[in-house]
Amino acid sequence: MTTLFTTLQSPLGELLLAGERSTTAPGGTALASLSVPGQKGGATVGVDWVRDADAFTGIADQLTAYFAGALTRFDIEYVFSGTPFRRRVWEALEAIPYGATFSYADIAARIGEPRGAARPVGTAIGANPLLVVRPCHRVVGANGSLTGYAGGLERKQLLLALEGMTFTARPGRAE
Repeated sequence: MTTLFTTLQSPLGELLLAGERSTTAPGGTALASLSVPGQKGGATVGVDWVRDADAFTGIADQLTAYFAGALTRFDIEYVFSGTPFRRRVWEALEAIPYGATFSYADIAARIGEPRGAARPVGTAIGANPLLVVRPCHRVVGANGSLTGYAGGLERKQLLLALEGMTFTARPGRAE
């Protein structure tokens, strides 16, 4: 399958969107990756990727509306990826309401894991290939600290502020 990509300017910097054609996705493209500059584990354009901004028009429109404060939930089809455990964690992320935060232990509990599973949950969250649209920025440390965002804590603060929450990054254990 051919990987399509485009870039989009945002308050987080230039976003890199990658995806695949899909007959069931709104707009015809299923999103495989959304990453920001300097992201830990972020995607990089492959030599065989094809630039196609038109393939991402619907996704770009939703992101623009989100950053403008006019959209609180995305309607985007994703490329199926990840281990079964990661998929369970990522589904739990998608259930976190706009303007709310959960702890890593909360996510563990939501997927039927013990509180002690916060660290593997954090690892799965850190592997989320879909920043912003799969809202891993809404996960905070047990003490309310901003921890563990692959796109950087400044971007996490910006996204939370966009959703009406104010946090000051303070030292916390990366979970």
